Amino acid sequence: MTKTLNPIDLEIVTEGLISIVREMRQTIFRTAHSPVIADAQDFSCALFDPQGQMVAQGRDMPGHVIAMPASVAEIFADFADEMRPGDLYIVNDPYRGGSHLNDVTLITPVFVDGELFLFPCVRMHWADIGGMTPGSVSGQATEILQEGLRIPPIKLIEQGRPNAAAYAILFANVRMADERRGDLESCIAACFTAERRLRELVGRYGAPLLLDSVAANMDRTEQRLRDRIRQLPDGVYRYEDYLDLYTDGRYDPALVRCVLTIDGDEIDADFRGSSTQVAAVVNSSRAMTVAGVFIAVKSALDPGGLVNHGAFRPLRVHTEPGTVVHVAYPAPANAHSEVRKRVISAVMATLSQVAPDLIAADQFGTTFQNLIGGVDQRTGRSYLYYDYPAGGNGGFLESDGPSAMNPVDLGDISTIQSVERLETEIPIVVDASELRLGSCGDGARRGGLGSRRETRLLASNGAYSVQTDRTTVPPYGLHRGGPGAPTVTFVRRADGERVDFDTPGKVAGFAMRSGDVLVMESAGGGGWGDPLEREPAAVADDVTQGYLDADDAQHRYGLRFDADGRVDAAATAAARQELRRRRTWLRVGTTDRQPYTGERGRRRLAYVGPGTGLADGALVEIHGPHPAPLRAWVRHDPDLTDDQLALDDDGLQILGAEPDERTFVRVLADRGTTGEGPA
Repeated sequence: MTKTLNPIDLEIVTEGLISIVREMRQTIFRTAHSPVIADAQDFSCALFDPQGQMVAQGRDMPGHVIAMPASVAEIFADFADEMRPGDLYIVNDPYRGGSHLNDVTLITPVFVDGELFLFPCVRMHWADIGGMTPGSVSGQATEILQEGLRIPPIKLIEQGRPNAAAYAILFANVRMADERRGDLESCIAACFTAERRLRELVGRYGAPLLLDSVAANMDRTEQRLRDRIRQLPDGVYRYEDYLDLYTDGRYDPALVRCVLTIDGDEIDADFRGSSTQVAAVVNSSRAMTVAGVFIAVKSALDPGGLVNHGAFRPLRVHTEPGTVVHVAYPAPANAHSEVRKRVISAVMATLSQVAPDLIAADQFGTTFQNLIGGVDQRTGRSYLYYDYPAGGNGGFLESDGPSAMNPVDLGDISTIQSVERLETEIPIVVDASELRLGSCGDGARRGGLGSRRETRLLASNGAYSVQTDRTTVPPYGLHRGGPGAPTVTFVRRADGERVDFDTPGKVAGFAMRSGDVLVMESAGGGGWGDPLEREPAAVADDVTQGYLDADDAQHRYGLRFDADGRVDAAATAAARQELRRRRTWLRVGTTDRQPYTGERGRRRLAYVGPGTGLADGALVEIHGPHPAPLRAWVRHDPDLTDDQLALDDDGLQILGAEPDERTFVRVLADRGTTGEGPA
């Protein structure tokens, strides 16, 4: 700190900057037009310095705000030498620091005494940005041009004068343009409100004191995180996870591979072994991968500290352009949230290897974006229904996981949208909004339940699209905890017919009619600890509360009741012993056979003897000494005995297992999920 900076000044300035960001947020919240902003609060605000470093944020959405620096850097690259007071810039390009096209970023420079001072910045989800489907979220896009209008960094307002041509292009290429214009104006108002408040703060304390405070804050935030990283053991740790992908209708998942290196007070996250990008909605920008790493590390190691650019300094992220975690033109980029969440899951799993009691089991793993759009023939007006039912979060050492609640990367975004507002503004009726029975991952500490929402269409027709994940490979548990239930969507026609989708979670423009019901079931959170070690009274309480039915309690936890309806301790113990006896345990070894297979995707193979009882092509998870399980697809190998399982060296390292060590194998899908094995 400088001689003029004392702790009291530092705290006053710190909270002053944060309060400015909060006022930006309130300005948007009170003036935005669309439900996704005014109700769901799908937007974020921050302040940046002239070096492009984030210096303050409020209670915003980490998935937005942590990725903003990449977009700010792109604007600086194009316009740093020509910025003037009253300018305002806009960008949404995923290849230049953005997330998906719906997330539009605005930034305006604030000058003090002729020098660049700070930059208010807003990122907002536009409910529509053009493209092939209403809402611009298509599960079937094959190139970014189908996803909407791509905006490179441009000057939207120049020295206070709007760029009329830019405005015309923007609103000629989006649906419900009046609503989009209203949301844009609310963002502009927030940026210029922040400018006024910054000038007031400068008038009170002076620019030098404010900039000294900003620098001091970043330094102390950096040091806090370095101190916590230093407490972890040095080493190289690995994990891998999957993203839903289909090739010719067959499940062909894409691989997200993380190698985490802890070296003193720094963490290096390497994703260069991930799948090559594909012409499908499974890719995202590097900015989202960096955000996922930051969110995982910061929330796990230093959740109570300030969030600013100082916390980025101990982290290094490596990606390869042209992969699912670092998309390049012209591949789609709308899987931004799914990639970010899978990165979080992979980093958390690696951290569980060094801090096993600190990390929670996996969260539900998708933003679960569902949209119905069209024209309401009763009014002649366009409508757009956008919903994202929250799922379960993972159990952890101290407690069961929260149910139907958005996870850490979604921050302050609303978990459940107001049914009354939706029904007032959109031609729909919400017939059900409830917890999803039995969707929790089993465990000594069970995962949270997902949610179930049924929405009936009142308009004569509508086009349904969904972009989601975790429909096949479910959220993982830790310490032998069970997986959460996977994501499910289907349409129940007005005549009762159920329509399932050939590519679950990846749908574009499915024709709905009046009276049809969209059923959305979000995934559950993973369990923590062996479910057969859960207190019988806790299982009984779950039945009483309606979280599990009696069959779930019996078959998943071995719970038994006596004739009076009380827990029968002796019978429960015997039932649990029988469930343990039925588990599949295999001795793990190494093989030089190919560790992965796939067409466009890449999935791990687990080689087993034909007599293990595991179906060829089955999806399994393998539990070794490390807390997080390894997911793989069974491939029969006649050279292996009935108690053997073979992986490559990386597979053993993920498990933390030595050759010939016994591992517990849990079947996740006992039929082929990829076109292999029994149907």
